[in-house]
Amino acid sequence: MKSYKATFESIKKEMNKVVVGQDEVIEQVLVAILANGNALLEGFPGLAKTLAVRTLSELLNLKFSRIQNTPDLMPSDVTGTYLIEDSGGKRHFKFQPGPIFANIVLADEINRATPKTQSAMLEAMQERQVTVGNSTFKLDEPFFVLATQNPIEQEGTYPLPEAQADRFLLKIKVDYPTVDDEYEIANRYTSEKPHTRLKVLLNKTHIVSLQEMTKKMPIATDLKKYVVNLINTTRTQKELIQYGASPRASIGLIMAAKARAMIEGRNFVNTQDVHAMAPSVLRHRVILNFEAERKGMSTDEAIKELIQKVKK
Repeated sequence: MKSYKATFESIKKEMNKVVVGQDEVIEQVLVAILANGNALLEGFPGLAKTLAVRTLSELLNLKFSRIQNTPDLMPSDVTGTYLIEDSGGKRHFKFQPGPIFANIVLADEINRATPKTQSAMLEAMQERQVTVGNSTFKLDEPFFVLATQNPIEQEGTYPLPEAQADRFLLKIKVDYPTVDDEYEIANRYTSEKPHTRLKVLLNKTHIVSLQEMTKKMPIATDLKKYVVNLINTTRTQKELIQYGASPRASIGLIMAAKARAMIEGRNFVNTQDVHAMAPSVLRHRVILNFEAERKGMSTDEAIKELIQKVKK
């Protein structure tokens, strides 16, 4: 496992040639990839969310496509559509694949698209396939949707439907850089420097193999029960949470903890892995009640309180 840790450290090092700081964001995106899940990156514009995803696809040698979500984006603009083609004097329909047919799909500013277009990605995110008309097309493995969104309070945004938000394994918060990091960003991007060449460190075969190894990562039975109890508590703590997380959250938290253990170079999952990944797995799956919101409590604070209440 230590050799894998070195690989992930190399990925972070290469990423830092382009993206300054944001180490935790990069690690959590890697967790989503190892756990074969989708990730939602939330932060204000200009925080290198798009740059980070594009750079990562380059390092992993994966086919990359970007969907810029706007209010007038149609579902067919995402999935693809049938076109009429002339051949030998005859006309026939030919399927023209949309940008969803890639390994890493960056759904940029996903909450600027209408709910109808947002839900066009549901089947791809969950079933790894796309249905257009009467035909179903399998997507190439590995496949991930890494979406970015602006905070809900901003104008011109449509909140993600709960069913679609639940399809994201993680909701990753992207914060402003530190003063030192911002100085480095300003210095790096306002001076003449040659284009940074990045090393390709993994490929499709490696990633699929790492995903299989992540599934096989040992986790103690009592730790699995702890995860299930923690998720169940989100449904019973009515003084904090109005709607709790689904069983998909239990699966997601166990897989995310396994992936984090692999990135850390361990061959077992510990409690710290669960605690570290719980906020990202749960923050988009629970809805605070009125009382908690009235007190000004954030979702992350509520999750932290739940972790303290549930004993291992």
